[in-house]
Amino acid sequence: MFSSSLSHSLLPLLDIAGTAVFAISGALAAARENLNIVTFIFFAAITGVGGGTVRDLLIGAPVIWMHNSTPLAVCVVCGLIIWFTPSRIWPAKAIDWFDGLGIAAYSVFGTAKAIAYGVPLLPSIIMGIVSTCMGGIFRDMLAGVPSIVVRPELYVTAVALSSGSYALLYELGCNIYVATAIAVLAGFGLRALALWKGLGLPHYQR
Repeated sequence: MFSSSLSHSLLPLLDIAGTAVFAISGALAAARENLNIVTFIFFAAITGVGGGTVRDLLIGAPVIWMHNSTPLAVCVVCGLIIWFTPSRIWPAKAIDWFDGLGIAAYSVFGTAKAIAYGVPLLPSIIMGIVSTCMGGIFRDMLAGVPSIVVRPELYVTAVALSSGSYALLYELGCNIYVATAIAVLAGFGLRALALWKGLGLPHYQR
């Protein structure tokens, strides 16, 4: 179970926030393909809880949506919101921006949950990265588009920054609220800058 310091903090709210924005990005992907309402909800759900499911299975935690209906309910609501919303109000890069918000929240929560379940620091960071990236990978596979993790702009690097900075600050004994705020802002800030400026790591050219 979560430690008391984790369960009574803002971190569980990050799980819901990350689930919501990932679900929105999944529903927007369905909208881009002009799919039906059932597929909207399916895209929202698989994107919203897919990564967390992989994380929970790997760290030996109960799969959250099997014991708490809130994550799936959030996904359904987000899918319906996008379905009933005119597409003209969503900018072309809306998926990227919602995904950027999602990675900032979900990477911190994933790392914190792994730490709370006794996973060592480095694997906890990896769990934050895995749980954050898998939802987007599932979404892109279903949509038949190149995975977001191989896009030219920094993505996994931003996820790793959030996960790593939270783990480091936690290990140094930083206040959990301060550590969370710094890690979320760092990851989202880097991803936003990458989207704005097209920043990316050098490609292999040998």
